Amino acid sequence: MALIRPRLTDHHGIMAAQAELDFAIPFFDEDIPLYVDPFMLWRSPSQQDQALHTSLVNAFNHLGYLAFKGNEDQAVKTLIAASECDEVGLGSSATRKGKRIGERKAQEIIELFKRIPYYAQRGFRHFEEIQFFVDGISKDRISDISCSFLKSFLIEFTIQQCDKIGISRQSVNVEHVYDYRKNLFETQCGISLPVHPSDGRPLLFVPKRWLRFAPWINYDEYFTDYCPQDEVSRTPEELMRVEVLDYNRDHYGVVDAYIQAKERTFEDCKNDPLFSQIPVTSAKRKFALIRKLPTGKDDNADKKYEDAIGQLLPSMLYPKLDFAQEQARTDSGVSIRDLIFYNTASTPFLRDIHKDYGSRQITMEMKNVHAVEREHVDQLNRYLADELGKFGLFVTRNPLKKAVLTRTIDLWSGQRKAIVTLTDEDIGQMVELFESRQRDPLDVIVKKYSEFRALCP
Repeated sequence: MALIRPRLTDHHGIMAAQAELDFAIPFFDEDIPLYVDPFMLWRSPSQQDQALHTSLVNAFNHLGYLAFKGNEDQAVKTLIAASECDEVGLGSSATRKGKRIGERKAQEIIELFKRIPYYAQRGFRHFEEIQFFVDGISKDRISDISCSFLKSFLIEFTIQQCDKIGISRQSVNVEHVYDYRKNLFETQCGISLPVHPSDGRPLLFVPKRWLRFAPWINYDEYFTDYCPQDEVSRTPEELMRVEVLDYNRDHYGVVDAYIQAKERTFEDCKNDPLFSQIPVTSAKRKFALIRKLPTGKDDNADKKYEDAIGQLLPSMLYPKLDFAQEQARTDSGVSIRDLIFYNTASTPFLRDIHKDYGSRQITMEMKNVHAVEREHVDQLNRYLADELGKFGLFVTRNPLKKAVLTRTIDLWSGQRKAIVTLTDEDIGQMVELFESRQRDPLDVIVKKYSEFRALCP
């Protein structure tokens, strides 16, 4: 079995937890669903981040300078080049490949420097304001433009982080690197960077402190709380985005009032974590729901059980285990749902699991049944192989019957595979530890493994 949802660190055998690293770990097959918010650089206490924001805005405002000097073609060409940054792998693409804006859209953005007097005289303070005037400019486009103009910094940051944790690099050519002396995008040759294993494309890391799910300055909030909808349309309930954008172009003061309000509240602007734990109260409610559920499939009890466990365990085990995803598989026509975790090897127990069982990922099979049967054990046994390793868990309602428990012991004796069981009682103990914060919920799994090993010959 190949790794589920592989990350760059997994490929290089580095079992670091995401919480320990300064950058967002890239996936190979999909984007990270977060975005660079340039406002995070503006509000940062770091002089370096503030200087990078100044460089970013200056680079964008240079496009207006080019247009005023009669070199609009160069401005459009530069903006099109800046509009996509595949190397960072941020956004919602399932292929890590995006599409640049077209010439017409770029011209529409460049026209803002002439159409709106404030920008003609002073340029942008926050270039993400373009979303209030041009349709089709969303958070992923703002993020990509930011990364493109900051690519030279991201190259240096990536090299530094690779050397820090031991990720190997290769010599590659990096396209569309902005040269602030020439105000041009160029290809830099022979740059030593990590690469995608399948096609050798260069990969760039992004500081976690810059990332948000939505930019601090965003259209939806402006439309809801600041746009004078009654002035824009006699039927505000039918107000279309294009009408708002047209209004904004002729009433920049309304947009500026919103920008100033966002600047005043800058201390409330925080980066978004790549994973958010559910609150303790939610964990207790989820467990209370589990205790009330009957076993079996009646009234979708199995789905409700899987959903509750699927929210509980990733939160309770973070940051010791990074959640990979919920995985569906089929065995002999039976649909099975697993929770897959990255083994961060961040504790002695997790290091032992990797050393003894080769588990780079940890599989937990969820079973809302009264009793786990031998066939369930055999299904999980077939799944525990190769890169997934030979350690797995059942998450189920009750302890294993003696005959089934004996089967798991036989698997350890014959194949050195360990299958541990978490029951309702164990999940309850984990919730208690999650609430008290005095010990780690992972300790329950450690205890259950110790009990299992004590039974093995």
